[in-house]
Parts: sequence; C-alpha cells; structure tokens
Amino acid sequence: MPFAIDTPALLFPAITLLMLAYTNRFLALATLIRNLHTKYKQVPEERAIVHEQIKNLKRRLELIKQMQASGILSFFLCVLCMLLVYFGYEVPAFVTFGLSLGFLLLSLGLSLNEIYISTRALEIELKDMEH
Repeated sequence: MPFAIDTPALLFPAITLLMLAYTNRFLALATLIRNLHTKYKQVPEERAIVHEQIKNLKRRLELIKQMQASGILSFFLCVLCMLLVYFGYEVPAFVTFGLSLGFLLLSLGLSLNEIYISTRALEIELKDMEH
C-alpha cells in the first residue's frame, strides 16, 4: 500500500489543538507567576511558600517550552513529509512521518510530566491552607 499524502494530513488537527492547549497552559502559568510575584512583594511572611512554588514554576516553564518545541518539530516534520510525498519520495516521507510521530509522542510525554508537576504545586497550596 503506497504512503499517501492524506496520512500525515490526519495529524494536522491533532497537533494544532495540542499547540493551542500548550499555549493556554503557558498563559495560565504566566498569570500565576505574575500573581505570585505580587504576593511575594506584598506579603513578606509568605515568602517561604513562594520560594517553594518558584522552583516548581521554573521546572514547569521549562517543560512547557520543551512541549511546544516538540510539538512544533512534529508539525514541521509532518508538513515536510507531505512535501516529500507530493514530490514522490515515498521512503523518506515514511521515515519523516515516523519522526513526526516520535516528536508528537515526546511532546505528550512532557505534557504528562508537566501535569504531574502542576498537581504538586496545588499540593503545596493545600499544605499551606491546612496550617
């Protein structure tokens, strides 16, 4: 069965929605960081909790950057795959599509890790409210 151009095209909606979700995560994290900065400046007695959150937020920012980079690489390779199919290079297109799927899988794995870390941040907030 020949490798058709519509095979990589199936990834377009999935990758696009994934990138939108990652952007929303980034924007929510940016808002959280700005609010935390205000809290840090205004309420000095809560700085210990803020320091604990800062480590968590730095790691989450790094993960979101890696998630977005992996998603973009996946999208790029998907488009490249379609071009290779269009020009008749079936074997390189097949390999490129496999790489695209690999980067998409990496992006999803990073996303899962970021979700795990974000729940840790919520646990820090809950711990603060328990006292």
